[in-house]
Amino acid sequence: MRIGVITDNPGHPLLSATAGLLRAAGHGVELLDPGAPDAAPEAPADAYLLKAHTPAGLELARRLERLGAPVVNSAAATTLCQDRTLMAELAVRAGLPFAGTRTVGALGPWAAGVSLGSPVVVKSRHSRREDLVARVDDSVRLGELAECWPDEPVVVQDFAPNNGWDHKLWAIGDRVFAALRRSELSPEGRGPTLTLTRLPEGWADLTRRVGELYALDVYGVDIIATADGSPLIVDVNAFPGIRDQPGAPEALADLTLSRAKG
Repeated sequence: MRIGVITDNPGHPLLSATAGLLRAAGHGVELLDPGAPDAAPEAPADAYLLKAHTPAGLELARRLERLGAPVVNSAAATTLCQDRTLMAELAVRAGLPFAGTRTVGALGPWAAGVSLGSPVVVKSRHSRREDLVARVDDSVRLGELAECWPDEPVVVQDFAPNNGWDHKLWAIGDRVFAALRRSELSPEGRGPTLTLTRLPEGWADLTRRVGELYALDVYGVDIIATADGSPLIVDVNAFPGIRDQPGAPEALADLTLSRAKG
């Protein structure tokens, strides 16, 4: 089999380990930098992994899909998960426990006319590297963010009281991996990632429902436990890093080959 990897970071641990497994099994692995002028191959490979979520990466994935090549995740599914407004609307319609999310447009004009009654979380509407994700407790903090990001399209989520730890759930096909990470929104700031060997009942199935809803094969779901212990989804990511999870490279290699075989 010929497998293509669309990425601007070929040294990523998950991609490197997966490529090593595929090559050891006798398969060819081609790395495609979407920013290169000759990124598009003359003949498509048997399957592609889409790790680059830049406009160039998504356009390359669409071109390959038009040629009939399977892409994991599809360009359409990846694009959907970059828009936090559409992501939330779809989750709510499907009845998933998703954080209440409203779109307010550009941060500056909204901040100038709003009065906060309780803490909120402000996020860039369009998910990307180094985007805006911040807890806002008062008008002073809101003004600081508005000064730095005046034209940024944002969504606002009501802050749900929790213990300050995110449940990081990652799925590759039907396999779910999990860890605990102190939230970047906690007063202590982001902390270490801890192995999580046991999930609350039903959370793995909830994660798989997310994959089905957004048509994702490789994805991450950020969940917090609310005051009564029930899960609340706060974000979904297409093809996250999934670092330091035993068995993840093997699961990704198996999934890639299954997609290549149709």
